[in-house]
Amino acid sequence: METKAPVLLNAVPPYGHVISSDKWRNSSLLQSLKGAGVKLIFENELGAADFHLPNKSRILYVSECDIIARNSYKRKLVRYRNSNSSSFQMLVLVENTRVSEQYFPAVQKFVAFDLGLTLLPISGQTEASQLLAQMVHREGRDNPFRRSSSSRLLDPLVLALVQQVPGVGRAKALALLQHFSSIGQLCNASPAELEPIVGHAAAQQIHNFFHKSSSSAAR
Repeated sequence: METKAPVLLNAVPPYGHVISSDKWRNSSLLQSLKGAGVKLIFENELGAADFHLPNKSRILYVSECDIIARNSYKRKLVRYRNSNSSSFQMLVLVENTRVSEQYFPAVQKFVAFDLGLTLLPISGQTEASQLLAQMVHREGRDNPFRRSSSSRLLDPLVLALVQQVPGVGRAKALALLQHFSSIGQLCNASPAELEPIVGHAAAQQIHNFFHKSSSSAAR
């Protein structure tokens, strides 16, 4: 009787490589990664994750189709969260498109608030490949999504994400990212915690933005 190969939950690829679930083999995302000079290793046993990066990041990709299918993506995300290894940073890439944008607040609430994972909105596979390539071509210690006491989320992509919050320009986004060590912490910050950094009005806008998203998703 054949022994099933173990799930490679803790596999870390060499620098410049990505371990990809075999289901992505013919995708435009991986074709773009190859074009960016990233070398690919294919595996069938990554558990719920889609990609492993050399900086010890695990990636789950939630597509427009997953979101429209509604509750099926929740099961996928719960499996992913439950497979967490403390040595890995877990990221969720979510397609936020014209078709899926009406469902995005619910996805945002479930990923960031209910599961405590870091969510990064993307427009599609092309943008996702650019993000992954940027992360792969860095040393692990420079990865802006690794949480540690000495690192902050000062990556341009994360900076742009924070600037999507109404009332937050570049200067305030920089100040916030120097203070909060993760997007999750920023989402959960109270107005009192935000006010010393960005002022009373912006603090209220930021808090209302995240809590309005949560209450909208709950309805």
